[in-house]
Amino acid sequence: MKLKVRRIQQDVKLPNYSHKRDAGLDIFSAEACVLEAGDVKPIPTGIQMAIPEGFVGLIWDKSGISLKGVHRLAGVIDSGYRGEVKVVMANLGDKPFVVEKGMKIAQILIQPVTEVEVLETEELEETSRGKKGFGSTGKY
Repeated sequence: MKLKVRRIQQDVKLPNYSHKRDAGLDIFSAEACVLEAGDVKPIPTGIQMAIPEGFVGLIWDKSGISLKGVHRLAGVIDSGYRGEVKVVMANLGDKPFVVEKGMKIAQILIQPVTEVEVLETEELEETSRGKKGFGSTGKY
């Protein structure tokens, strides 16, 4: 599969795999900024993508950044979207987090999409789990 990427800013890095067989392509910040504790900001990447039809780009955290309490939000890039890819980042920690230009800020996984037909129904089939939700499987 080929992923077409267009630079909006000529000096930005293109997505790439850090290691052979990695699932996610690293994506990079196009500018420097500071995320204060509690901040939520869209971080520009300086690129646009043409994700092939039938696929989606799912943006995920980089583990080293998430260990510092900084996470990405809103991580779906649809195949029809052609605007700049921005990564919404939230600083859940208690210290400022410095984003440097060219820094790896997230990773994107390109995955197939299955379209579903929504059928309204009056009843759903029973399962062994039923309505049990949060914490229902226990700790161990």
